[in-house]
Amino acid sequence: MAKSNFFAFMQNVRSEAAKVTWPSRKETLVTTGMVFVMVVVASVFFLLSDIAIRWFVGLLLGLGR
Repeated sequence: MAKSNFFAFMQNVRSEAAKVTWPSRKETLVTTGMVFVMVVVASVFFLLSDIAIRWFVGLLLGLGR
């Protein structure tokens, strides 16, 4: 296996990083906000699902009196 030159590797890394299109500050804030909103929505959904499943299993096992 051929050995790579470290400096050539770093030069390639810099050239590839320069090709990346980085998001703007506004895009980053909007997508971060959307992630937080989706986390809250998913949390509420799973909370309600857990309550409903617990109630249904309680009825099936006769514990929901």
